[in-house]
Amino acid sequence: MADQLSQVFAALADPTRRDIVARLAVADATVGELAAPYDVTVQAVSKHLKVLEGSGLVSRSRDAQRRPCHLEAEVFDLMTKWIERYRQEAEERFRRLDALLAGIEAQDMTTEPQRGEAS
Repeated sequence: MADQLSQVFAALADPTRRDIVARLAVADATVGELAAPYDVTVQAVSKHLKVLEGSGLVSRSRDAQRRPCHLEAEVFDLMTKWIERYRQEAEERFRRLDALLAGIEAQDMTTEPQRGEAS
């Protein structure tokens, strides 16, 4: 079985599932409510929800006859930590590149011929 981070990214690879997550970020909803704007069956949306549930992004509860779906936002912390690690590494590489380019530029300025000197 894949790790949770891989399951989350795989679940979010589908645009319909990303849209469902975006809608659940606003408010909990039932499968029927989630299926309404799509030109697909309730069963198709239910399959999308099962993938989201499997990744831990969505849970379902029981409220009398309703079974609302709920976004488990804490799963995004896992993604955020992973993304932040690589963002910091990329920023460090850009800082080193900036320093290198600044050093090259400074060196070029000191070695440029002065006016009146032969090139």
